[in-house]
Amino acid sequence: MSNVKVVVFRCGQEEYAIPVENIVSIEKAERVNRIPHLPDYVLGLTRMRNELLPILDFEQILYHQTGNSSEAKIIVVQADDFIFGLLVLEAKEILDIQDEQLKQVGLVNYAKTQYFSSVANLEDRMITLVSPEVLVNTLDGIKEIKAYMKSLTEEEMQEIL
Repeated sequence: MSNVKVVVFRCGQEEYAIPVENIVSIEKAERVNRIPHLPDYVLGLTRMRNELLPILDFEQILYHQTGNSSEAKIIVVQADDFIFGLLVLEAKEILDIQDEQLKQVGLVNYAKTQYFSSVANLEDRMITLVSPEVLVNTLDGIKEIKAYMKSLTEEEMQEIL
């Protein structure tokens, strides 16, 4: 019997999870430098551990409203060769989910929710699993942001922040 270890977080009233192997760290939401003309879901850029990261607002991606609150956390996520921060309302726990508790859902076939890989149907709650690789490859404008982040030199990063 195999299982998947995930970090569970909250957006809106729902719980979501990302596999722990994609998580770099969980940080307090602090100063984010807003950059004009970016998609609504990009809050801006921040520096964490000497890295410049774009911060994506998961509440904005899901519900088209901002998720800023005093308890907000930034989950630093590695998806392929791209590292980004995901702003969530609350990072709750690390959980082991058994494979038989995971249900594939038709939502992965819907163009706007392809990044939902499955739903964990637990005794007293449901948790939607998110594939960070699919997420950062299906958002409008993300390819340009990824290319921009790769092109930045150290001097340009210093100027931004």
